[in-house]
Amino acid sequence: MTSPAPNVVGCVLAGGLARRMGGGDKTLKKLAGRPMLAHVIERLSPQVRRVMLNANGDPDRFSHFGLPVEADPVEGFAGPLAGVLAGLEWVKANEPDAEFVVSVAGDTPFFPGDLVTRLLSSGLSPRDIVLARSDEGMHPVFGLWPVSVTDDLRDFLENGETRKVLAFVDRHPNRSARFDAVSTETDTFDPFFNINTPEELEIAEALYRGKAA
Repeated sequence: MTSPAPNVVGCVLAGGLARRMGGGDKTLKKLAGRPMLAHVIERLSPQVRRVMLNANGDPDRFSHFGLPVEADPVEGFAGPLAGVLAGLEWVKANEPDAEFVVSVAGDTPFFPGDLVTRLLSSGLSPRDIVLARSDEGMHPVFGLWPVSVTDDLRDFLENGETRKVLAFVDRHPNRSARFDAVSTETDTFDPFFNINTPEELEIAEALYRGKAA
């Protein structure tokens, strides 16, 4: 079993709206009888020292998870990098001896149980940003972010011409960690399969029954 990384805090990007699933918070939609977010937290918690959530709006809707909730710290829809910045700035204020934030998507319940270990081992120095990739390509929402990039990320989001994740990553030493497809008793699928539609939620239910978790 993977041991928690004592120098890494997990940040779940939990604020996506389920526009293609009928509205509301996508991460609170039920998967196998529980909110999708509960599966993500359960998978991430053993890998890190602490977990926090990034979400905008009323934080009370996540209160039953018992985790800190931090909104985007920059105005406007700045995409996933705003959530990463929320995690980094929260860590600097609340876990000042942590060295990294690992970001994960709240709608991707089957990501690897050794995600953090693999991301850490793929960096060549403590200043490397490390992103996950698979046969489906790069997954920039799943990344290991050194706390040392916090100020540069804020400047990038406030003053840059783009807010694309890879544009920021390319400003820093970076690596990727490759993850293979997952095989269950009945299926083979990408571990970063994310849920955006009712049809994909049905697929996730089938994968869960096939012991994907």
